[in-house]
Amino acid sequence: MSGEPLSLAVTGAGGRMGQEVIAAAADREGVAVAVAVNRTPTDPVAGVAVEDADRLDELIATAEPDVLVDFTGPESAVSYAETCADAGVPMVTGTTGFSEPQLDALTAASESVPVLKAPNFARGVAALRRAVRTAAAALPGYDVEVTETHHNAKRDAPSGTAASILDDVESVREDLDERVHGREGDAPREAGEIGVHARRAGDVTGEHEVLLAGNREVVELTHRAGDRGVFAEGALDAADWLADRDPGWYGFGDVLDAAADA
Repeated sequence: MSGEPLSLAVTGAGGRMGQEVIAAAADREGVAVAVAVNRTPTDPVAGVAVEDADRLDELIATAEPDVLVDFTGPESAVSYAETCADAGVPMVTGTTGFSEPQLDALTAASESVPVLKAPNFARGVAALRRAVRTAAAALPGYDVEVTETHHNAKRDAPSGTAASILDDVESVREDLDERVHGREGDAPREAGEIGVHARRAGDVTGEHEVLLAGNREVVELTHRAGDRGVFAEGALDAADWLADRDPGWYGFGDVLDAAADA
């Protein structure tokens, strides 16, 4: 970006993550929230007025933000991506739970504007995923179980981050190709299985654990997020990086790789 402040549009401004993004932006020098919208009436967040999401098109046309940051739901995110594509505004989304047609719609939007989609914006999770790929590849034949825990209001299960970790394991372990979600009754482990467990309790921000076991030993890799501010800060890093990119499909790893090369 140039010397001008990074101008943001934030959707889902009344939600858990929308509020965190606006609060993080208020605390970060060189970032300003120009547009904040929500689908239900919402009080101002960190001094930023929240408008009706149905007005997003006109608000973007007037404010001309540099990037839109989205943490909402799959249907809403697709609609916002189409708005971004029409307006020429890059989009960062941390929304999870997309269906294949919805992912196709996001990909279509990335042909017109840069779209960065990530299931998790914690730097530690990016490191965890890389460690998982290394460990799974180095331990052929070991059983793998993935467990995630989130607050009791989270809708999609397993979490988008857990799904990405499962993809990581399968990318380096061709012998693991069946995801078994929980176990009940007479259920011994079968060859080719990856166990998947989703827990919903209290106000847990997010925990992901990968267990690899075999050869009379156990390896556990775990990430715990202390609060949602971690994800909000990462989303702002992604927005700042994405603002000047060409149209295309990006991930949070691209942001971290660029920082490491700088």
